[in-house]
Amino acid sequence: MGKNDFLTPKAISNRIKSKGLQKLRFFCQMCQKQCRDENGFKCHLNSESHKRQMEIFGQNADRVIAGYSEEFEADFMELMRRSHPRARVAAKNVYNEFIADKYHVHMNSTKWYTLTEFVKYLGKTGKCRVDETPKGWFISLIQADPLEEIGKDRKAKRDRAERDEEQRRKADIEAQIERAQKYARVDEGPADVPQGSELQRDETDDQPLKISLTTAAPDRPHGKPPIAPKLSSAFSSDARAMPQSQSEPVASRPKSKLEQLMETDKMNEKHKAIRAAASVPADTGRKDEPWLAEGIVVKVMSKALKDSGYYKGKGVVNKVLKRFVAEISMLDGGDILQVDQAELETVLPQPGGTVCVLQGPYRGCQASMVGIDEEQYKANVRLINCKQAGKVLSTDYEDVCKVASSS
Repeated sequence: MGKNDFLTPKAISNRIKSKGLQKLRFFCQMCQKQCRDENGFKCHLNSESHKRQMEIFGQNADRVIAGYSEEFEADFMELMRRSHPRARVAAKNVYNEFIADKYHVHMNSTKWYTLTEFVKYLGKTGKCRVDETPKGWFISLIQADPLEEIGKDRKAKRDRAERDEEQRRKADIEAQIERAQKYARVDEGPADVPQGSELQRDETDDQPLKISLTTAAPDRPHGKPPIAPKLSSAFSSDARAMPQSQSEPVASRPKSKLEQLMETDKMNEKHKAIRAAASVPADTGRKDEPWLAEGIVVKVMSKALKDSGYYKGKGVVNKVLKRFVAEISMLDGGDILQVDQAELETVLPQPGGTVCVLQGPYRGCQASMVGIDEEQYKANVRLINCKQAGKVLSTDYEDVCKVASSS
């Protein structure tokens, strides 16, 4: 039997000693090696494999420590969700359960030096409720509210849509400016382009001169040769306003395509600001479908009304004006507003509440709220006052809205 054989007394003794947990100060996280005593740990520190691992650690020490900290926190929170989802337990008891795994991430490799620091971190980040007692620190897991999660998801979805719309609008403006600059360069043309000259008729030519113009030419004195009009600029409103000589200075320079585009954008912004101040945007050229209905509860999302205190306030639609404008009675205060549907948002009731279908073949029908599919962003409703009563529909959040009489 060899000296280091598997069944030698020394090998059996080493395996018995290695069972269970060892001292934390003799564990090397980088090498994933547990030493039994100080002498063994010292020998490990002088080994070539440990030195190579420390060279890797020295290249980006902060990132390595952050990685171990994230792994430690994720495993600890997973243990809390699995073993103590709703219980208030001592932090040291949870930590003892955590370190029972021999291959866990040790705390001496993270950015927290003690368990107290880690518990305070969980309390500051809102992941656990922590309180200090004479018996030590106690923690309990904070359960996420499903309705709050739905609200956060809808807000994130709306923010993404606003950012995408802003980026598309900036891209369109940049493309228009680029096209205008290109047209301006083409209109100016190179410097050596020959200029137009007057057309003189030869006196010896007896053939009649035929000129076709859109406007009637003025009568000319008998015996003088006809003179063709000079070529006018493409942006000039009247060709007769051009100077008679090429050497004379131009009285007024016509606006370029870029200047016209900038002036148009300024006018559009001015009209948009006026409409926003009046809280009733223009109702011409709309491509969206009207969905307003009387008796529904809506939320005001107009930022122009933020200073007045109506932003994100709820109200009941009393009357629909011009298909796209609603007359709203605010629930807080009873004030009457006129707001465009583009600045309104639908409201969903609790399960069991009554909603009105706003889009689709069942538009105008009332239904009962069954539940919400958070993953698909769908609302499940059951029709109650139409021919298809009892049928369950799965619609988008925007296609149904809470009825004022529902709870």
